[in-house]
Amino acid sequence: MPTYVTLLTWTDQGIQNYKDTAKRSKAFESAVQKLGAKLLSIYWTVGPYDLVAIVEAPDDETATAALLQLGGVGNVRTTSLRAYGQEEMERIIAKAAG
Repeated sequence: MPTYVTLLTWTDQGIQNYKDTAKRSKAFESAVQKLGAKLLSIYWTVGPYDLVAIVEAPDDETATAALLQLGGVGNVRTTSLRAYGQEEMERIIAKAAG
């Protein structure tokens, strides 16, 4: 399943409700599962991003739907990256090499 790395920053609403962040992560995990995806891990970070989430989803549409739901709640803004594992990258290189 494709992997997505999502960088999250808290909105004003999200930082005001920081005490609920662990509960919100569990709600996000449940919402992702209902869409057929999986939250592999979530990290709270120091620096330009407040959290990093690693999500597996069957396709880009499912990943985007999950992140739209997350952003729609109003606590975070997201930046998502499609990540490729070693086997996927080897297939990509083979395809590119012809």
